[in-house]
Order: sequence, then C-alpha cells, then structure tokens
Amino acid sequence: MFFALVIVTTFLMGSSFTVGKIGLSYVSPLLLVGLRFSIAGLLMAVLVRKMVKPNKLADWGRIFTIGLVQTAGVMGCIFLSLRTITAGESSILTFTNPLMVVIMGTIFLGIRYRLLQWLGAIIGFIGVFNTLGFHLQLTVGTLFGLGAAVFWSIGTILIKQWGSRFNVWVLTAYQMLFGGILLLIMGITLETPKLTITPISISVILWLAIMASIVQFAIWFYLINQGDPGKTSAFLFLAPFFGVLTGWVLLDEVVEWYVYAGGALIFTGIFLVNWTFKERVKLSSLSENG
Repeated sequence: MFFALVIVTTFLMGSSFTVGKIGLSYVSPLLLVGLRFSIAGLLMAVLVRKMVKPNKLADWGRIFTIGLVQTAGVMGCIFLSLRTITAGESSILTFTNPLMVVIMGTIFLGIRYRLLQWLGAIIGFIGVFNTLGFHLQLTVGTLFGLGAAVFWSIGTILIKQWGSRFNVWVLTAYQMLFGGILLLIMGITLETPKLTITPISISVILWLAIMASIVQFAIWFYLINQGDPGKTSAFLFLAPFFGVLTGWVLLDEVVEWYVYAGGALIFTGIFLVNWTFKERVKLSSLSENG
C-alpha cells in the first residue's frame, strides 16, 4: 500500500509537467499556474476553515513569504521553462532542489551533512552539467528550470525554520492561495494573457488544481507522517522519471541520450542525499531561533 501511494503521488508530481505543457497551448504560462493554485488554495482554505489559524500578523507574513517562494517562484519558473524546453528536462532540473538544500542548509542553518550526502550532491550537480549537454551555454528554459530548483530549496529552508508554527494543512492551503493570487497578478501584468476555453483547457486546469495539487499534497503528507521522512523523500527521484515518461508518451518528446545519463546521475545524487538524511541540528531548536 505504501509503495502504491508513492507511485501515485510521484506520478502526479511528474506528469504535471506534461499536463502543464499541454495547457500552454490554451493558456499563457503565469495565468495557467495562477489559476491552478488559486483554485487549489481556495478549495483547501474551505477544507481547513475549522482548523487553528495564525493570530499574529507576522505569522501570516511568514505564510505569504513561503507562498511567494514555494508557489509563485517555483511554479512560475516551471511553467515559463516549459515554453522552450521539454517537460522531461524541466522536471529533471526542478527536482535537483534536494541537492541545493544541502548547500543552503549548511550555509544558512548550520546543518552538518555526512560525507556520503556531499558525495551525492557532487554527483547530482555533475548530472545537471551532463543534462545540459556538457556545456554551460544555458538557454532561457534551462535557467528557469534551475530557478525553480533554487526557489524550491529556499522554500524548503523557510519551511524548516517556520513550519512548526503552523498546522501543516493550514500552511499548505494559504501558501498556495497567496502564491496563486500573486501568479494571477503576474499573469495579467507581466505577460500577454491568453485563455482559450475548451474542454481540454478546463480539464487541464482542474487536473492541475485538484489531482496534481490537493490530492498529490494529501498523499505526500500522509506518507511523510506514516514513515521516515528522510527515506520517504528519497522516492522523489521517481517524479522526474514520470515527467520524462509522460512527455514521451503524450507529447512525443525526444530526449537526447545525455539527458538520460544526466538524469541518472541526478537521481543517484538525490538518493544518496535523502536516503542517508540525518540532521544533527534539531528542528525544534531551529524553530525556537526562527
């Protein structure tokens, strides 16, 4: 049952890149992701309406900041990247975030990682270089893909610092809602809005909002609570695999051999980073200092 739920949630994570790329034929990038998370955030806000919410303005500010980074930053970069690179490449680059967390966690949180985890980070970054075709001539799409990983890493650090202050479902609902509203504003002001209403575009928006956001989050949080968080997080390497697979099946995307080779190195690196994960700094002390 556990592994079946892992497959479902990572499939939803990875396939959302492909579904999102399909949606770009009907909706402009920032508007599409803004609709996705505004709808998801509103639905979740209704579901958590009876749960305990922050009573301090500063805490609402923290949730807004997490939404700015985790939803607006990450998802905005992902959907912008999909305009010029494949769903598979975007998913591989985005899911390098655990490798970046090692560096940021060391610098900003004073977390001490084991040698094997540092080895995993090095292998993973070699994989990124490999995925980009053995050169440093980055396209706009690859920059946005890497930007998504950077924002995700920052969001992870912020959640480690502030997450214990909030009910996890309340935090999830409102950071998605705040981030979604920001993306809607950006979609109207920073790009030429496009919204073509068809059965396909409506299906894409609802799938991304409900299945790839609410359902995916619910299953993932359940798995994190049921098992060891570090070992469970190691299965995230399946998400870009499903991104590549669904891009190939649904969009006939051709992925070069060096992308597969780089992806294999990235998956290995993420596996080493997460599977042996053990923080020597307790999160409780971090929340007290935060």
